[in-house]
Amino acid sequence: MESRNGLSVSTVSTQSRVTVQFTDTERPRIRLSTLDLSKMASLPDGSFGREYLRFLEDNHVTPDSRADVKFVDNEELAYVMQRYREVHDLLHTLLGMPTNMLGEVAVKWFEAAQTGLPMCALGALLGPLRLNTSRLQTLFTSLGPWALQNGWQARCVLSIFYERRWEQSVEELRQELNIDPPPVIPSASKKRST
Repeated sequence: MESRNGLSVSTVSTQSRVTVQFTDTERPRIRLSTLDLSKMASLPDGSFGREYLRFLEDNHVTPDSRADVKFVDNEELAYVMQRYREVHDLLHTLLGMPTNMLGEVAVKWFEAAQTGLPMCALGALLGPLRLNTSRLQTLFTSLGPWALQNGWQARCVLSIFYERRWEQSVEELRQELNIDPPPVIPSASKKRST
């Protein structure tokens, strides 16, 4: 799907360059080899780095869990797609969403509104099929509208140099990116890897 939709990936690439915080020669990667986990662990609660590390630990995932992008011939577009994959777990932290199905669907709705990528839209459309009635109601009445609105209004989340933001509070970063706190945080039961 990535290679067949160059238009959407190109659009995301253009959008990310508008507010980019790193230069064309910088291509930061979020990998275990680029993170100082002990420093992140020493950061105060509420800081972006500490909360991201907590997310990784609580969900038993690492930034290296994401596969490298394949089948995208253009080097710049391949990097944008890789950045999208690596930023996904940061979005869980930023949006306050767990990795249960409801949290994943809310993140996908945000990503679909933010990027317009077909894989995000597909996840946003098909994900609700796996939700029970109660969670569907939560999605359609509060989390879904919140995720869509914030996806549309937020600055481009792919262009942020998160690697320089670990000490910043989650609240400050949300305000800077024009992301409202979630109206409800789904319980983190039924955790799974993303």
